[in-house]
Amino acid sequence: MSPARAFLVYAYLQALDLLTTLAFLMANVQEANPLVRQTIAWTGHPLAGLIVVKLAALGLGIVCWRTGRLRLLARANVFFAVVVAWNLLCLLLGLGGVPRP
Repeated sequence: MSPARAFLVYAYLQALDLLTTLAFLMANVQEANPLVRQTIAWTGHPLAGLIVVKLAALGLGIVCWRTGRLRLLARANVFFAVVVAWNLLCLLLGLGGVPRP
């Protein structure tokens, strides 16, 4: 995978993580990550806190991309793909499960 594509996947996964985290917060589920929880408390608003965290994450992703740390970026992509999949599974189960035919 090209460096630019790896970063685009990373950015996409960050956006999906932000959206699934917002869905959890809207359902009154507490943020599990203590760093994100502290940032939300510091900003005083969940969306502002998440945006600060995701901008920092994108900054780290840009550093990885521009310095050629592609293995690190690839590992981060796998990690966030699992996080997003887990978040979606939990949201589906929390909404009453998967519909039956």
